[in-house]
Amino acid sequence: MTLPYDLTSSRPKQIGLIVLQADETLERDLRLLLPDSVEFLVSRVPSATSVSRESLQAMANDLTQAASLLPSGATLSAVGYGCTSGTAQIGASQIAALIQAGIQTPKVTEPVSALIAACAHLGVTRIGLISPYVASVSDQLRIVLADAGIEVTQFASFDEPTEERVVRISPDSIANAAIAMARADDCEAVFLSCTNLHTLDVIDRVEKQIGKPVLSSNQVLAWHLCRLMDMSAERPQFGRLFNPDSGN
Repeated sequence: MTLPYDLTSSRPKQIGLIVLQADETLERDLRLLLPDSVEFLVSRVPSATSVSRESLQAMANDLTQAASLLPSGATLSAVGYGCTSGTAQIGASQIAALIQAGIQTPKVTEPVSALIAACAHLGVTRIGLISPYVASVSDQLRIVLADAGIEVTQFASFDEPTEERVVRISPDSIANAAIAMARADDCEAVFLSCTNLHTLDVIDRVEKQIGKPVLSSNQVLAWHLCRLMDMSAERPQFGRLFNPDSGN
């Protein structure tokens, strides 16, 4: 016997998320950062266990395939790509083109475009940058930010290329680095780069100590996805960026 059925006419806001194979942090963070009404669907892209400019560039070869594995029946308001250094290496416009070649979506973002938008929102033009990776990996990010009018006035790195160790850098280590960096007068905000770093638990307490904004890859990505969907993002426990009164 064939059973009759109806199709629902309403569905939640949906976004796609392309996460690095080696990333253990981004999905958990976005569940905390995005509004409960948003449904996000995840695909993974192959990524190396050790990060270099060459391994970051190699992800471009698999991005379209990774995007095509998102459900074709979904209505994706936006798709986020979860790699800060990979975006700087491949280029934001190229990432958008590669993703939209694999899945239909009107908007694509990633942590670099999200950071640039967040800095504009907060009126920040000079930042301190903390990276887990060797300095050569962050050089291209600094160039991209400079082209967008954001000067990296302070830089520090944990000098760790291996992802399985990056994800286990302690929150206290991250917080101490951010507090020390923020002492510089030419540092208007601190950016914690890398979607695999555990940053959400330190943002609020560091901001309270330094009196300056603290931004992180996952935080700005979630905030920007909400902006692209014309949704409010009120999660003040994760930094002043999520305070509705934070903008210029």
